[in-house]
Amino acid sequence: MDSHSAGPRIGAHVDQDDPLAHAAARDAEVVQFFLGDPQGWKSPVLPATSDALRASDVDVYVHAPYVINVATANNRIRIPSRKLLDAHLKAAASIGAKGLIVHGGHVNAGDDPQTGFDNWRKVFERTECPIPVLIENTAGGGNAMARRLERIARLWDAATAGAPDPSMVGFCLDTCHFHAGGEELAGLVERVRAITGRIDLVHCNDSRDAFDSGADRHANLGAGRIDPELILAVCRAAGAPIVVETPFEGQAEDIAFLRKHL
Repeated sequence: MDSHSAGPRIGAHVDQDDPLAHAAARDAEVVQFFLGDPQGWKSPVLPATSDALRASDVDVYVHAPYVINVATANNRIRIPSRKLLDAHLKAAASIGAKGLIVHGGHVNAGDDPQTGFDNWRKVFERTECPIPVLIENTAGGGNAMARRLERIARLWDAATAGAPDPSMVGFCLDTCHFHAGGEELAGLVERVRAITGRIDLVHCNDSRDAFDSGADRHANLGAGRIDPELILAVCRAAGAPIVVETPFEGQAEDIAFLRKHL
């Protein structure tokens, strides 16, 4: 993999059955995967290949289940969400993951958004973080904590205020989500960094839907509604590892495209 060393490390979101085999098939230096059902509440399950993952030179990231919503005022969702987040942090750390990606979540209609930001602060006050929690921007929802930059700024202030070690609060920038969420990609990295001071990971995805549609539907690079040059500009400016979360059949081509142009 020495030939790739000049640019950012690039990889893909893959199935959890054998991440290293999927990495090899895609010529990926980075893998991201779930530790169980992304739509379920069950405890994380470590891959059978955990020892090989720890020993490999492939960088590992774990994506937390989509059901986690630590922002909500609904105790029946927030409390299990916090417990599941904690379990995934421990599991991800045990396989040598560099970070755990989690969506920003949302509050219900009529709830004060400040409740959601306060709940994020409490997460970091009460959770031991063996690896960074990478908060990811999301595409949809008027009550989302991390769709628009002004909300992300409030979330970031709350999270870092609650964290005993603010270096454990990280940011994952998703190009499809920002496009669909109504934030222009031109100059985006500078605007994000002005808020967070850091970008730990880029989710490099094209979008099947129009700007500000609120729809979270990824497309392979060049097959969607985002100008590929804008996507490349974000990746260049971010200077962070890159994960494509695009349809599996086109991921090898997406990675090759990024290597060629970055």
